[in-house]
Amino acid sequence: MAYMFGFFFGRTPLIKLSPKKTWEGFIGGFFATVVFGLLLSYLMSGYRCFICPVEFNNDTNSFTVDCEPSDLFRLQEYNIPLVIQSIVGWKTVRMYPFQIHSIALSTFASLIGPFGGFFASGFKRAFKIKDFANTIPGHGGIMDRFDCQYLMATFVNVYIASFIRGPNPSKLIQQFLTLRPDQQLHIFNTLKAHLIDKGMLTASTEDQGAS
Repeated sequence: MAYMFGFFFGRTPLIKLSPKKTWEGFIGGFFATVVFGLLLSYLMSGYRCFICPVEFNNDTNSFTVDCEPSDLFRLQEYNIPLVIQSIVGWKTVRMYPFQIHSIALSTFASLIGPFGGFFASGFKRAFKIKDFANTIPGHGGIMDRFDCQYLMATFVNVYIASFIRGPNPSKLIQQFLTLRPDQQLHIFNTLKAHLIDKGMLTASTEDQGAS
């Protein structure tokens, strides 16, 4: 979208390292990316093939993408700020929590992601070459088309690990079953003691389990 905005409306050069990049393309790409991020995340959150991890089913001897969607992918109702309420006339809006994360991801992709391209442009200029390769006629090599993705991929991995990804019970159980029996027993006793301290497991329940 930055390319499209720059192609049709670009007038002001953005940075000397990339003479073809313009402020109009940079700003237009930002707004378009955030809007498309919100719309596509809403659309894709409704399909389990996009939100469920790929797991191997021993019973059917095949890979499956079926799961119970997490809270991130369940529609919730949010109150709209009063300033925006007077403009749109709505008090609440139903959306997926992941759409809020999509704003952060889209913002980074459109504002910080391009600096990967600026770095690549400076690298090529230092070695006095136009493109990294000629794999794609008229566009250079794969690196020329995906230079921004290296920075973006690093951010996405850190963001998901820090703010989105949580413990997966099924994977924890699979790892638990691969341990030695004495290790499993140690974890069982530790978990039982923890549940008793939390009041989720009573002494009578413990006695029934022992019997």
